[in-house]
Amino acid sequence: MSDAAAIPAAPSRTLTQRAPDVVVWGGLLLVLLFSFHPVEMQNATKLFTNSDNMRQFGAEFLKPDFTDWKVYVAKMWLTVQIAMWGTALAVILAVPFGLACARNVSPPWVQQPMRLLMNLLRSVPDLVVGTLFLVAVGLGPFAGVMALSINTGAVLAKLFSEAVESIDKGPVEGVRATGATRLHEITWGVIPQVAPLWTSYALYRFESNSRSATVLGLIGAGGIGQLLFDALNAFAYHQLSAIIIVIIVAVSLIDLLSQAMRSRLL
Repeated sequence: MSDAAAIPAAPSRTLTQRAPDVVVWGGLLLVLLFSFHPVEMQNATKLFTNSDNMRQFGAEFLKPDFTDWKVYVAKMWLTVQIAMWGTALAVILAVPFGLACARNVSPPWVQQPMRLLMNLLRSVPDLVVGTLFLVAVGLGPFAGVMALSINTGAVLAKLFSEAVESIDKGPVEGVRATGATRLHEITWGVIPQVAPLWTSYALYRFESNSRSATVLGLIGAGGIGQLLFDALNAFAYHQLSAIIIVIIVAVSLIDLLSQAMRSRLL
């Protein structure tokens, strides 16, 4: 038998089978084309025509002023603490909500309303949620913690539910065969399978929250964000550069720590 005869022919798809893909990707291309002018993509040429302005602006950042570095580090540590508490509370919310949103765990009359609720909470920006809590508790980091916990909790609930829906049914059926209750099925058949993935998702969101907590400083929710925006509004680019460097170093260290923790879980 020749080599050519031993190699099976590549599978071919009919036009009917390819039609959905053509419609989806063709529709995406059309949307991109129609949105070219609304998002002002034609202004991309200004990246080159206004390059002198960018160089002048960048030159200011090459001279960071670390005179108040102790203040920057202290505020960055407060920002990290806001992110830690926001993520911890989000995980506490996401575990029951994620199970309630999973199709293979919750009945439709529970799962559908919970998914709608999570969609609603994810749709509200952190700044809006933070403003609502500022009205209730006043200026300070607690409002930032609550804003992060609500938004992150909804995001993690979606990720947790998707992880639950992709589990192996074998362990769950084995627990059920022993006559265990529904709670025991979740505790011994579901949670052990999804715990490493859930932890990985939580660590990733903690990284994201470390950056999001910075932005919340804009509305007075504490942390280094307030210093960042004060320096930006005052055109104090030397101090702004130093603050950004502190943020970059902190986020990079958090990323390295998160990678090390995930490598031991997965």
